[in-house]
Amino acid sequence: MSTPTPALTALPEEKELALRVMPMPADANAHGDVFGGWIMSQVDIAGSIPAAQRANGRVATIAVNSFLFKEPVFVGDLLSFYATIVKTGNTSITVYVEAYAQRMRLSHEIVKVTEAMVTYVATDEDRRPRPLPKLDAIG
Repeated sequence: MSTPTPALTALPEEKELALRVMPMPADANAHGDVFGGWIMSQVDIAGSIPAAQRANGRVATIAVNSFLFKEPVFVGDLLSFYATIVKTGNTSITVYVEAYAQRMRLSHEIVKVTEAMVTYVATDEDRRPRPLPKLDAIG
């Protein structure tokens, strides 16, 4: 078993916030633990935001390169997802996503609960890969 992630006193200010969401009872099992698949879908949404901005249009997920659940997520936690582009190719964009939970139960502790590396590909109207626009061409 891994060592628990230490609690933080604040969310990271130096990172780009992509998404904030609070899981509801329908997103969890009978014990109140949020489904890993639900968390994965939120990570995918958060990662797609900077990817679509960089692609200046449609993107599709092509790979989940890594995914680590560091701490459980509970119904009522306020999740903040931070997404940073770490690599681009001709058509692809790799994004590092981190999720932090603000525990809203007894104390207001903040813990890093998930981190992932996800790769997207820019696609055209026919959903075929297309080259990323030059950085100076993005308005």
